[in-house]
Amino acid sequence: MNNFIYHIPTKVYFGENQLIHLGEELSNYGKKVLLTYGGGSIKRSGLYDSIIKEIEKAGLEHFELSGIEPNPKVDSVRKGAEICKKEGIDVLLAVGGGSTIDATKWIAAAACVVHDPWDFFSKGAPVKKALPILDVLTLAATGSEMDSGGVISNPETQDKIGNGSEKLQPKVSFLDPTNTYTVSAYQTACGAADMMSHIMEVYFNMEPDLYMLDCFMEGLLKTVIKYAPAALREPDNYEARANLMWTSSWAINGFINGGKHLEWSCHPMEHELSARYDITHGLGLAILTPRWLKYCLDETTVSRYVQFGVNVFGIDSTLPDMEIAEKAIEMLSDFFFKTLGLKSTLSEVGIQSEDYPVMAKKACGGDVLRGFKPLRQKDIEKIFEMCD
Repeated sequence: MNNFIYHIPTKVYFGENQLIHLGEELSNYGKKVLLTYGGGSIKRSGLYDSIIKEIEKAGLEHFELSGIEPNPKVDSVRKGAEICKKEGIDVLLAVGGGSTIDATKWIAAAACVVHDPWDFFSKGAPVKKALPILDVLTLAATGSEMDSGGVISNPETQDKIGNGSEKLQPKVSFLDPTNTYTVSAYQTACGAADMMSHIMEVYFNMEPDLYMLDCFMEGLLKTVIKYAPAALREPDNYEARANLMWTSSWAINGFINGGKHLEWSCHPMEHELSARYDITHGLGLAILTPRWLKYCLDETTVSRYVQFGVNVFGIDSTLPDMEIAEKAIEMLSDFFFKTLGLKSTLSEVGIQSEDYPVMAKKACGGDVLRGFKPLRQKDIEKIFEMCD
């Protein structure tokens, strides 16, 4: 295995009624707060009022940016950065799911530069400084509450690109599972697929690493398989929501990476789908992942599928390796499309096959995507076709 460095400085308040600490934590970073959020769900649930109460109790001045979109757009980042510069914002507070938190991270960086925020993605402009970020999570999915990356879309160029910097790591995250009670069944299912994909992008890797990390990833996957259906049946099941929320954070905060050299496969492919068609990220991942696994299965990779099938899905270890592997893919597909009830094909979500070549070319950067197995444009086109 390879050497690695692990450092996650985010302070987490997990559980109910933790917002009583919000004012004191914000006050550690300044007096002027930019509150960012998406639609009106936080107002309908009463969360907005609770947050404003804590901000005012601490004697802080706040400004707002609402309407941050799913698959957040660069224009929202531009608007937020403009507010920060105009009002002299000290600290940002993101309230929502991964889209809001991702956009807020890049607002924090864009507030400290004179160039356009899209330069962080199109030109690789470095993040030398960023305003501090706190968040209140309302959707378990992306893990953005405990990592240093964020994905932004540009509708003008039909690009969706992820980037990151340690300076974008949230300082404090408030994770209250009750804030996810009102999340729809559809978004709960998409979130489950998203966090499972985060884990499988790392798990399906032929580099040797710690047995302990394999066990940890398998435990995370089994947690989603157990508790996502429970959350669908009982939206206010605290145990289910708490397990999903904490799994979401640990799926992508860097812990499971160990010393692996990683290049993900499904995420670059899915980013092209949602950049062009604006579909829900987790849904795209659910459609792609079983087909990607099937495409990558051969004698050189089958051992990983066997471990996955036996340890995650409980498949009989005495069966032939290829039979275990194929059964594991089938059981994963059934979980996504039958248990979670997600649509299973790209055509069902309106994606046109004539766009496959251009999306495949962009997904591999015109060269090769060096993930679990190297994928060139034609390989990615074939995976898209398997999803049709």
